[in-house]
Amino acid sequence: MPPQLRLNAVAFVSPQNHPILIRTFGQQRQDELKYHYIAHTSLDVIDERIAAAATSKSTECYLSLLYTMEDVAVYGYITPLKVKIIIALALSDAVVRDADVITIFRALHTAYRHSVANPFLKLNAPADGVNDHASLLLAGSAQWKGFRRRVDEIGRAVGAIPPGGI
Repeated sequence: MPPQLRLNAVAFVSPQNHPILIRTFGQQRQDELKYHYIAHTSLDVIDERIAAAATSKSTECYLSLLYTMEDVAVYGYITPLKVKIIIALALSDAVVRDADVITIFRALHTAYRHSVANPFLKLNAPADGVNDHASLLLAGSAQWKGFRRRVDEIGRAVGAIPPGGI
């Protein structure tokens, strides 16, 4: 990853638009609300991009730059199972290559996929909410520390977290 990329936040949102995980990096507590807002406002743009992709029969997961706001650039990605991944990168004068952003998204998608594929995390999930990924995460929230750790490792690789952790 080029050193100019700085990951400020990552959000995973279920197909039903429930937040699964919103993780902020390196900011003070008052900035967490800002990134929750960014994640929720991104959903409208993502829905527009999905509708446009459906008319053009596109199967691309990467939704590119969604919008910029204040000091962040917001990018979107949708998995084949309709989980939305949103990242907020710090705005800079450097050129952000799509290939670099796609690499971040693929790493985040892999971390999520590995966590959801773990059968032991589904033991406490309610039977009627099996299709809602958010219920799976809420059911085993203490057990999902591995997923949060993987997301932090990706943030560390991009330069969002100092080597000592959070």
